[in-house]
Amino acid sequence: MASNNLEKEQIFGLAEKEMEYRVELFNKLTQTCFSKCMESRYKESELNMGENSCIDRCVSKYWQVTNLVGQLLGANKPSL
Repeated sequence: MASNNLEKEQIFGLAEKEMEYRVELFNKLTQTCFSKCMESRYKESELNMGENSCIDRCVSKYWQVTNLVGQLLGANKPSL
C-alpha cells in the first residue's frame, strides 16, 4: 500500500514538473515572438498582415528548435 502511494506521489510530481516546463516554454515563446514581431508603439488594435506572418514564422521556428533540442537530448540520454 505504501509503495502504491509513493508511486502516485512520484507520478503527480512528474506531472507537476511537466506542467511547469510547458508553462515556462509557452511564456518564453510568447516573450520571444512578441519582442521580435511587435513594434514598441501600437498603431492598431488588431494584428496586421506582417505581424501575423512574423508570429507564424517565429512560433514555427521556435517549436522546430525545441523539438530538435529535445530529440538531441533524448538521443544522448543513457539507457537504464
